[in-house]
This record gives sequence, structure tokens and C-alpha cells, in this order.
Amino acid sequence: MKFYVDLHLCPQANNFSYVNEMVEKAAAFGYKAVGITMSSNTTTEEIQKIKELCSKFEVDFVSRIDLAPKSAGELLKNLRDLRRKVEIIAVECTSKQVARQAAKDRRVDLIKFPFVNPKKRFFDAAEAELASGSSASLEIDMASLLTLQGFRRVVLLSSLRREVQIANKAHVPVVLSSGADDPILLRTADDYCSLAYLFGMEHSEARQAFSKNPKAIIERNRMKLSSEFVAPGVYVVRRGKS
Repeated sequence: MKFYVDLHLCPQANNFSYVNEMVEKAAAFGYKAVGITMSSNTTTEEIQKIKELCSKFEVDFVSRIDLAPKSAGELLKNLRDLRRKVEIIAVECTSKQVARQAAKDRRVDLIKFPFVNPKKRFFDAAEAELASGSSASLEIDMASLLTLQGFRRVVLLSSLRREVQIANKAHVPVVLSSGADDPILLRTADDYCSLAYLFGMEHSEARQAFSKNPKAIIERNRMKLSSEFVAPGVYVVRRGKS
């Protein structure tokens, strides 16, 4: 069975009944790991409670934070403060300055763009080239395709088709997530993969974007956050006795 990951569930982290409902539904849909958005104010006790909720449904909990900085300087400050506190950092890029900084910074895991304004989608060839050198992935929230209608949905599909082509050409991994803030927006990975066909992703490619690609990010970051990590490519194999 595929190891499906929904890397972006966004219930209020302190609303445990809501978190429980979303995780239960994600587990029923076959997801083996879920990323749940934290805030900078989420406490250690709240994180532990969410871990326990996920464990109850045999789902791996992945902590993430979504940043929406107004400037590159604000992004850099946020990264310094938060990088070692969560497993996944995603940046919503609302300006080209922020987009460029996020794409080239190795502390950023996912770059994403506002789905309501095509003029603020800055994922072009230059952005992709920076991302390919820093290991950042392009994240696409599928729930937006369920909520938008008519012309706005057509415009978003056109943008996504172009961005996926650019990402593939530059070898930038694409991560598909639900982006759901309500259980009603959750779907199975196969359902989302069928929807991804509308913006040019083959089913096998979309399945990888829901499995292999997010799983690789989780594994990489958990290694970096471990006590054995020293620097990229350098790990402690054995510690000497004091």
C-alpha cells in the first residue's frame, strides 16, 4: 500500500475535537502521516496532545508552520526563530522579494502562492532555478480547487498547469496537499490525483506528489533535527565516552 501523506491540514491546533475529527477522517482515507499547522503560540502541551490524537488513529504527526512574511527580512527573522521548533516550514509568497528569498533558503521546505490572485503567483523559471538549488518544493493545496468556481477556478488551473511544467523542467519536487481547514474538504489521495489531471499531472506523478515527495522532506528534516546532525552531509556516527 502507498504511504500517502497529507502535509497540510489546518484546523485550529487548540481545538482538539476538530483536530480529532480531521485526523480520524484522514486516517479513514488512507493517509499514514499528516502535517498539522501550528502557530508560533502553540504550546508544548498542545503539540503533545495532537501527537496523542494522531497516535490513536495510527497516523504519524508532522508539525509544520505556515509563514506569510511581508518582507525578506521578516522571513529571515522567522526562520531563525522557528526552524528548529517544527519539522516543516512552508512560506506563502505574496511578493517577488519574499518568493526569491524563500526559494533560495535551505531552511524553507515548501513554497506556495495565493490561489485567489494570479498576479501574486511568482513561480517562474528564475524562482524554480533557485528552488532546485535549495531543495525547496512547490506545494499545491487541492482544497482551493474544491472551493473556487467558474472563471476563478479556470484561471487557477491555468496557473497550476504552467507552474507544474516549470517545476518539472527545473527538477523541483511538487507536493500535493489538501490544505483543508474543514473535514468536508478532505478527499482520498486518489481523488485528489484525479483532480490534478486537470492541471497536467499524470496519475503516477500526482501519487508521487502525495507520497514519495512529502515523505522525503519529513525524513530529511527529522534527521536534521536529531542530535546526530552536525551539518549537511555530516552526522555523528558514534560518540566517545567522557
